Amino acid sequence: MEGHDPKEPKQLRKLFIGGLSFETTDDSLREHFEKWGTLTDCVVMRDRQTKRSRDFGFVTYSCVEEVDAAMCAWPHKVDGCVVEPKRAVPREDSVKPGAHLTVKKIFVGGIKEDTEEYNLRDYFEKYDKIETIEVMEDRQSGKKTICFCNF
Repeated sequence: MEGHDPKEPKQLRKLFIGGLSFETTDDSLREHFEKWGTLTDCVVMRDRQTKRSRDFGFVTYSCVEEVDAAMCAWPHKVDGCVVEPKRAVPREDSVKPGAHLTVKKIFVGGIKEDTEEYNLRDYFEKYDKIETIEVMEDRQSGKKTICFCNF
């Protein structure tokens, strides 16, 4: 489709970065986080009157895969401070319970019949340490086509 933008939604490509040093600039934040991909936006939030850093900012990557890479590469240290990246949550959603919680369990469907647990473990361990993988059988067919992966 002509004119269609294939990028994932901006909100999925955006990270909140908390705990920044008061010396952190847009450039130093960009320099650190561009190690994991192309940044389309990078900003340190500042007080409107004093222009002093409010100790947080945002970085936006060109794709979700780069966000995942940055999230897996912790701890992050910018200008001498360990900072905490979190997936950005829209302001209106941030008051909802659990909005900032990290996902620790994922559902995986459509697994090929010949896939073994070690194949799944090898694939998902690049994202985080796996606690358990539960491969489930379909009650009707008896085939193992879904799993739950706990990090």
